Amino acid sequence: MIFKKVDGSKVLKITNHIKDMLSNHPDAEIHIGTDSQNHRRFSVYCTVIAFKMGSRGVHYIYHKQSLPKIKDIWSRLWKETEFSIEVAEYVKSRMNVDIQIDMDFNKDKMHISNKLVSASRGWANSLGYKVNIKPFSQIATKAADHYCR
Repeated sequence: MIFKKVDGSKVLKITNHIKDMLSNHPDAEIHIGTDSQNHRRFSVYCTVIAFKMGSRGVHYIYHKQSLPKIKDIWSRLWKETEFSIEVAEYVKSRMNVDIQIDMDFNKDKMHISNKLVSASRGWANSLGYKVNIKPFSQIATKAADHYCR
């Protein structure tokens, strides 16, 4: 996966970028999240690694990709979970950092994403990640939503 900064420049190695960010901001929290949006013929996914620096803001890098349109909402949302965990596991296997996974799913039973909460959160928790879902803090998925549109 090729990640980019907000200015469009490529991040050649995400682990080096994470090391640099944490050396400059040792108290930063790392959040990883993915959001998706269906367009005419494609499902667009955006995965974000966000660095929350206390109350001083957020820095993030993102990876955007298009797949053939996934019409089934369950499958499309489950792929968001897969992409987030894939990136988190990649980082975790190369460095010892705390990672939180933000999921754009809602605890409220009125929302269709509610059906994925227990399975997605359970999978991420079993791997040792703290999971944030709506209505709580959604740092990475908010940025991902912006780039999916």
